[in-house]
Amino acid sequence: MQNRNIIGESALFLEMLEKVSKVAAIQRPVLIIGPRGSGKELIAQRLHFLSSRWDQPFVALNCAALSENLIDSELFGHESGSFTGSRGKHEGRFERAEGGTFFLDELATAPIVVQEKLLRVIEYGEFERVGGSKTLKADVRLVCATNENLPQLAAQGDFRADLLDRLAFDVIHVPALSQRPEDIPLLAKHFAMGMCRELGLPLFGGFTDNALAALVAYPWPGNIRELKNVVERAVYQNPAPNTPIGELIFDPFQQSIDNNAVSVNEYAIDDAEPSKNSIVSADISLPIEYKQWSENNDIALLTQTLEHAKHNQKAAAELLGLSYHQFRGMMRKYKL
Repeated sequence: MQNRNIIGESALFLEMLEKVSKVAAIQRPVLIIGPRGSGKELIAQRLHFLSSRWDQPFVALNCAALSENLIDSELFGHESGSFTGSRGKHEGRFERAEGGTFFLDELATAPIVVQEKLLRVIEYGEFERVGGSKTLKADVRLVCATNENLPQLAAQGDFRADLLDRLAFDVIHVPALSQRPEDIPLLAKHFAMGMCRELGLPLFGGFTDNALAALVAYPWPGNIRELKNVVERAVYQNPAPNTPIGELIFDPFQQSIDNNAVSVNEYAIDDAEPSKNSIVSADISLPIEYKQWSENNDIALLTQTLEHAKHNQKAAAELLGLSYHQFRGMMRKYKL
């Protein structure tokens, strides 16, 4: 599935997008959960543009970027002279998002007093500017995101449980990049081609087999944002532009003094002794068509697991660490 900035075809990713499409039409708050760099704001934008509010404003705010006083003002606005340094009336994000969608990122960092005001907006659709007494109406769909465990924070008293209840009409879980390795080659090519256009290079020469295997095997703690950095860095540092990329620096802070991109060796194919981190089998014969090789391995794994589970699909899904719906999605994908 590819939609401008949203790229992926793995079963887990497609299942998530299907859920986004369904809940987009329901005018209720949505909570997006996912690790850093996994594209939570892109999912929020997709929710907006698939909703009936698509032609109205999409406004975003990162709670972690502002102090308690400033976040209050940014959310709800303030009246002139309401606090030291305030000059003139200031419209908050809720006013700017009127009729549209308001995306609130890093929600777990919002102060309790701000959480109380958010709860009022959700319940009654109204708020007041800082320093003001006039009640304003808000026709806004709220979409929030975090990489924190909000139920745990609520149990500890660090997040309002009643606000969590209101926000979690439905919860979208954005998978980590390591959970969707089939999408890594697609994303890597997309970022590489974009960087080639930025540099004015006539074409993208692709990746060597070792580099591609290293990209797929790497755990990607920074997810898509980290993948984008690694790929774009490799494109501009490629000593022979328009030729296949063979060197990747996963951690520029650990780069050796003589600028050798040794990081790729940790995840690449070793003809003598395959790396324990490599997902490439020892008996593979290169070159290969990666997509077909990946599909064949998926089909073989699904088939063998089904046989082991005596064709009980729920049991097979549990053996693979998948939900029943994820397993069924992969069965449908490969027409098994």
